[in-house]
Amino acid sequence: MPEDEKPRKFETPYPSYDVLDKWDTPSFNDQTRRVVADRLSRHWTRRFFDEDEYALLRAVVDTILPQDERDESDRIPVESFLDEKLHHNVTDGTRHAKVPPQREAWRIGLAAIDAEAKKEKGSGFVALTPQDRHAVLQRIDTGKAGGPHWKDLQPKRFFRHVLLKQSVKLYYAHPLAWNEIGFGGPAAPRGYLRLGPDMRDPWEAREERRPRRAGQLP
Repeated sequence: MPEDEKPRKFETPYPSYDVLDKWDTPSFNDQTRRVVADRLSRHWTRRFFDEDEYALLRAVVDTILPQDERDESDRIPVESFLDEKLHHNVTDGTRHAKVPPQREAWRIGLAAIDAEAKKEKGSGFVALTPQDRHAVLQRIDTGKAGGPHWKDLQPKRFFRHVLLKQSVKLYYAHPLAWNEIGFGGPAAPRGYLRLGPDMRDPWEAREERRPRRAGQLP
Protein backbone atom coordinates (compact mmCIF):
# COMPACT_ATOMS: atom_id res chain seq x y z
CA MET A 1 0.00 0.00 0.00
CA PRO A 2 1.45 3.42 -0.91
CA GLU A 3 2.48 5.56 2.05
CA ASP A 4 -0.20 8.18 1.39
CA GLU A 5 -2.91 5.49 1.33
CA LYS A 6 -2.08 3.97 4.69
CA PRO A 7 -4.93 4.49 7.17
CA ARG A 8 -4.07 6.86 9.97
CA LYS A 9 -3.96 5.48 13.47
CA PHE A 10 -6.83 6.34 15.74
CA GLU A 11 -6.36 9.58 17.65
CA THR A 12 -8.56 10.07 20.69
CA PRO A 13 -9.78 13.57 21.57
CA TYR A 14 -8.76 12.70 25.15
CA PRO A 15 -5.05 11.70 24.94
CA SER A 16 -4.29 12.58 28.58
CA TYR A 17 -7.43 11.09 30.09
CA ASP A 18 -7.26 7.96 32.24
CA VAL A 19 -10.46 6.73 33.87
CA LEU A 20 -8.37 4.93 36.50
CA ASP A 21 -7.41 8.32 37.96
CA LYS A 22 -10.87 8.13 39.58
CA TRP A 23 -9.94 4.94 41.44
CA ASP A 24 -9.76 6.50 44.90
CA THR A 25 -12.37 9.21 44.36
CA PRO A 26 -16.12 9.28 45.08
CA SER A 27 -16.71 8.30 41.44
CA PHE A 28 -15.89 4.65 42.23
CA ASN A 29 -17.08 2.53 45.12
CA ASP A 30 -15.78 -0.92 46.07
CA GLN A 31 -18.12 -2.75 43.71
CA THR A 32 -17.14 -0.52 40.79
CA ARG A 33 -13.46 -1.06 41.55
CA ARG A 34 -13.94 -4.84 41.61
CA VAL A 35 -15.70 -4.82 38.22
CA VAL A 36 -13.09 -2.55 36.61
CA ALA A 37 -10.17 -4.54 38.04
CA ASP A 38 -11.73 -7.76 36.77
CA ARG A 39 -12.06 -6.42 33.23
CA LEU A 40 -8.47 -5.17 33.25
CA SER A 41 -7.03 -8.48 34.42
CA ARG A 42 -8.98 -10.92 32.28
CA HIS A 43 -7.03 -12.78 29.61
CA TRP A 44 -8.69 -16.17 29.74
CA THR A 45 -7.32 -19.39 28.39
CA ARG A 46 -9.20 -20.37 25.24
CA ARG A 47 -11.95 -22.84 26.13
CA PHE A 48 -14.77 -22.65 23.56
CA PHE A 49 -13.14 -22.13 20.15
CA ASP A 50 -10.47 -24.43 18.79
CA GLU A 51 -7.08 -22.95 17.91
CA ASP A 52 -7.90 -22.22 14.27
CA GLU A 53 -11.30 -20.70 15.09
CA TYR A 54 -9.70 -18.51 17.74
CA ALA A 55 -7.02 -17.24 15.34
CA LEU A 56 -9.71 -16.54 12.76
CA LEU A 57 -11.85 -14.68 15.29
CA ARG A 58 -8.90 -12.52 16.31
CA ALA A 59 -8.19 -11.68 12.65
CA VAL A 60 -11.81 -10.64 12.15
CA VAL A 61 -11.84 -8.57 15.35
CA ASP A 62 -8.59 -6.87 14.38
CA THR A 63 -10.13 -5.96 11.03
CA ILE A 64 -13.31 -4.37 12.38
CA LEU A 65 -11.73 -2.97 15.58
CA PRO A 66 -8.05 -2.34 14.77
CA GLN A 67 -5.81 -1.51 17.72
CA ASP A 68 -2.60 -0.63 15.88
CA GLU A 69 -1.90 2.20 18.31
CA ARG A 70 -1.63 -0.23 21.23
CA ASP A 71 1.13 -2.57 22.30
CA GLU A 72 0.08 -6.22 22.56
CA SER A 73 0.10 -5.98 26.36
CA ASP A 74 -2.44 -3.13 26.21
CA ARG A 75 -4.67 -4.65 23.54
CA ILE A 76 -8.33 -5.18 24.50
CA PRO A 77 -8.77 -8.97 24.11
CA VAL A 78 -12.23 -9.01 22.55
CA GLU A 79 -11.81 -12.57 21.31
CA SER A 80 -10.88 -13.73 24.83
CA PHE A 81 -13.98 -12.13 26.36
CA LEU A 82 -16.14 -13.65 23.63
CA ASP A 83 -14.62 -17.11 24.04
CA GLU A 84 -15.35 -17.00 27.77
CA LYS A 85 -18.90 -15.78 27.14
CA LEU A 86 -19.57 -18.66 24.76
CA HIS A 87 -17.87 -21.19 27.03
CA HIS A 88 -20.42 -20.34 29.73
CA ASN A 89 -23.14 -19.83 27.08
CA VAL A 90 -24.06 -16.43 28.52
CA THR A 91 -26.68 -14.99 26.18
CA ASP A 92 -28.27 -11.57 25.78
CA GLY A 93 -31.68 -13.10 26.32
CA THR A 94 -32.96 -12.44 22.80
CA ARG A 95 -31.99 -13.29 19.21
CA HIS A 96 -33.46 -13.05 15.74
CA ALA A 97 -35.89 -15.90 15.07
CA LYS A 98 -33.90 -17.03 12.01
CA VAL A 99 -30.51 -16.96 13.75
CA PRO A 100 -29.42 -20.26 15.37
CA PRO A 101 -28.48 -20.34 19.08
CA GLN A 102 -25.36 -18.30 19.67
CA ARG A 103 -22.84 -21.14 19.96
CA GLU A 104 -24.04 -22.69 16.72
CA ALA A 105 -24.24 -19.31 15.00
CA TRP A 106 -20.63 -18.41 15.85
CA ARG A 107 -19.21 -21.71 14.64
CA ILE A 108 -21.17 -21.57 11.38
CA GLY A 109 -20.46 -17.87 10.87
CA LEU A 110 -16.71 -18.03 11.40
CA ALA A 111 -16.36 -21.09 9.16
CA ALA A 112 -18.43 -19.31 6.51
CA ILE A 113 -16.24 -16.18 6.67
CA ASP A 114 -13.19 -18.35 6.09
CA ALA A 115 -14.93 -20.16 3.21
CA GLU A 116 -15.95 -16.80 1.74
CA ALA A 117 -12.30 -15.66 1.85
CA LYS A 118 -11.13 -18.81 0.08
CA LYS A 119 -13.86 -18.46 -2.54
CA GLU A 120 -13.19 -14.78 -3.28
CA LYS A 121 -9.48 -14.38 -2.52
CA GLY A 122 -8.09 -17.90 -2.81
CA SER A 123 -6.84 -18.07 0.76
CA GLY A 124 -8.15 -18.37 4.30
CA PHE A 125 -9.09 -15.15 6.06
CA VAL A 126 -6.12 -15.15 8.46
CA ALA A 127 -3.63 -15.22 5.58
CA LEU A 128 -5.21 -12.28 3.70
CA THR A 129 -3.87 -8.76 3.54
CA PRO A 130 -5.75 -6.10 5.52
CA GLN A 131 -7.27 -4.79 2.28
CA ASP A 132 -8.54 -8.22 1.25
CA ARG A 133 -9.92 -8.87 4.74
CA HIS A 134 -11.90 -5.64 4.49
CA ALA A 135 -13.14 -6.63 1.05
CA VAL A 136 -14.41 -10.01 2.28
CA LEU A 137 -16.23 -8.49 5.26
CA GLN A 138 -17.66 -5.75 3.06
CA ARG A 139 -19.17 -8.38 0.73
CA ILE A 140 -20.83 -9.97 3.74
CA ASP A 141 -22.02 -6.64 5.17
CA THR A 142 -23.52 -5.51 1.86
CA GLY A 143 -25.43 -8.74 1.31
CA LYS A 144 -23.27 -10.01 -1.57
CA ALA A 145 -22.04 -13.14 0.20
CA GLY A 146 -23.81 -16.46 0.15
CA GLY A 147 -23.53 -20.14 -0.54
CA PRO A 148 -23.96 -23.52 1.13
CA HIS A 149 -21.17 -22.77 3.60
CA TRP A 150 -23.55 -20.35 5.37
CA LYS A 151 -26.07 -23.18 5.90
CA ASP A 152 -29.24 -21.58 7.38
CA LEU A 153 -27.41 -18.48 8.62
CA GLN A 154 -28.13 -15.21 6.80
CA PRO A 155 -24.65 -13.66 6.19
CA LYS A 156 -25.48 -9.99 6.62
CA ARG A 157 -27.60 -10.64 9.71
CA PHE A 158 -24.83 -12.66 11.35
CA PHE A 159 -22.25 -10.01 10.59
CA ARG A 160 -24.27 -7.03 11.77
CA HIS A 161 -26.42 -8.42 14.56
CA VAL A 162 -24.15 -11.08 16.04
CA LEU A 163 -20.47 -10.59 15.21
CA LEU A 164 -20.32 -6.80 14.97
CA LYS A 165 -22.73 -6.06 17.79
CA GLN A 166 -21.08 -8.47 20.23
CA SER A 167 -17.54 -7.37 19.37
CA VAL A 168 -18.29 -3.67 19.77
CA LYS A 169 -20.16 -4.22 23.04
CA LEU A 170 -17.27 -6.18 24.51
CA TYR A 171 -14.71 -3.66 23.28
CA TYR A 172 -16.46 -0.67 24.83
CA ALA A 173 -17.05 -2.50 28.10
CA HIS A 174 -13.29 -2.26 28.71
CA PRO A 175 -11.77 0.67 30.66
CA LEU A 176 -9.13 1.30 27.98
CA ALA A 177 -11.92 1.93 25.49
CA TRP A 178 -13.56 4.30 27.99
CA ASN A 179 -10.40 6.41 27.87
CA GLU A 180 -10.70 6.72 24.09
CA ILE A 181 -14.20 8.18 24.26
CA GLY A 182 -13.77 10.13 27.49
CA PHE A 183 -16.27 7.97 29.38
CA GLY A 184 -16.05 8.05 33.15
CA GLY A 185 -17.34 4.56 33.76
CA PRO A 186 -20.24 3.65 36.04
CA ALA A 187 -19.53 6.67 38.30
CA ALA A 188 -20.95 4.96 41.36
CA PRO A 189 -21.75 6.35 43.83
CA ARG A 190 -21.14 9.96 42.70
CA GLY A 191 -23.13 9.79 39.47
CA TYR A 192 -23.44 12.52 36.85
CA LEU A 193 -25.13 15.86 37.52
CA ARG A 194 -24.73 18.02 34.39
CA LEU A 195 -26.62 16.08 31.73
CA GLY A 196 -27.41 18.74 29.11
CA PRO A 197 -25.74 19.14 25.69
CA ASP A 198 -22.11 20.36 25.93
CA MET A 199 -22.26 20.16 29.73
CA ARG A 200 -19.80 18.17 31.82
CA ASP A 201 -19.05 17.68 35.46
CA PRO A 202 -15.65 18.85 36.72
CA TRP A 203 -14.43 15.24 37.05
CA GLU A 204 -15.33 14.32 33.45
CA ALA A 205 -12.89 14.20 30.54
CA ARG A 206 -12.25 17.34 28.49
CA GLU A 207 -11.47 17.26 24.79
CA GLU A 208 -7.89 18.22 24.00
CA ARG A 209 -8.49 18.01 20.26
CA ARG A 210 -11.67 18.18 18.25
CA PRO A 211 -13.04 14.86 16.95
CA ARG A 212 -12.72 14.41 13.19
CA ARG A 213 -15.85 14.52 11.10
CA ALA A 214 -16.88 11.34 9.27
CA GLY A 215 -15.55 12.70 5.98
CA GLN A 216 -12.12 13.21 7.50
CA LEU A 217 -11.74 9.61 8.67
CA PRO A 218 -9.48 7.19 6.75
